[in-house]
Order: sequence, then structure tokens, then C-alpha cells
Amino acid sequence: MGELGDKIKGNINEAIGKAKQMSNDPETKADGAAQEAKGKGEQVKGKVKGLLGDDI
Repeated sequence: MGELGDKIKGNINEAIGKAKQMSNDPETKADGAAQEAKGKGEQVKGKVKGLLGDDI
């Protein structure tokens, strides 16, 4: 997946994670926090690909 794809996927995961954290269920909140962190990681991956090229 290229730079743009990783950034989009990251944004989606962050948004879903933030929505899950609004729940009253502690398990859903924890899942949301993990999903948000995953999204941030995907965005960093996309930025690195942008700097180094999609071939990494």
C-alpha cells in the first residue's frame, strides 16, 4: 500500500478508535485506544514512505 493509502487507513482507524472511546464499556474503550494508536502508526508509516519513496 502506498503513502496515501496508509495515511487514509490511519485516519479511518483513528476516527473509529476515538468513537469507541466514547463508550461506557471499559473493554470497548480499551479497544478504541488501541485502534487509535494503530491509526497513528499507520500515518507515521505513510509519512515515512512519502519521504523515502513507496518502494520500502
